[in-house]
Amino acid sequence: MNKLLSLANRFQSILERSKKADFIVLLMIRLYLAPIMIIAGWNKFMHFEDTAWWFGNHLGFPFPELMVFLAVSAELLGGFALVIGFATRWASMPLMITMLVAAFSAHWSNGWFAIAPSNPQTSPAYVLEKVGIPGAKESLDNSESVAIRLNKARSLLKDYGHYDWLTEKGNFVILNNGIEFAATYFIMLLALFFYGGGNYVSADYWIAKRFRKIE
Repeated sequence: MNKLLSLANRFQSILERSKKADFIVLLMIRLYLAPIMIIAGWNKFMHFEDTAWWFGNHLGFPFPELMVFLAVSAELLGGFALVIGFATRWASMPLMITMLVAAFSAHWSNGWFAIAPSNPQTSPAYVLEKVGIPGAKESLDNSESVAIRLNKARSLLKDYGHYDWLTEKGNFVILNNGIEFAATYFIMLLALFFYGGGNYVSADYWIAKRFRKIE
């Protein structure tokens, strides 16, 4: 028993030492999120008037031009800040707010999934339905409806379209446009809010090391 405990402690010590490389995870999160935010902000900027119209007429936002300006500023400036790890915690806050606004205003009514699952047996809702989570049964019913529509679309395309060419770059799916992506980005930004940009490969680390005497 003592030998097993000693061996377990050794492995645990190795795991603890691996924390010195946790900056790699934070760097990967930053570099994953940065282009997503920059592209989203740039597209809004390039279609400013259309986006403001959509914000005001479809989402019902007051002062839609101001809302677009705030979203563009958060996504563009925040995205570039994430690239170099500058003011990472500060940049993550408006980006988190942007993700929450997007989730609750544009995606909430569509449920969780970004892409509608077409197989109830492989849907995460299958497990949730077994433990009685509200909405899971409706999600599984929706999956069955999605499967019917996808099969019909594929049948039509096989009969009347160049199906092999159409699916050469990937299979057809039905967009559900739920909160999945916004929620995922929010969780990743939340990690950056609590842990910052990471050691060694962020501007924050070197600024803090220079001006706050962090060793």
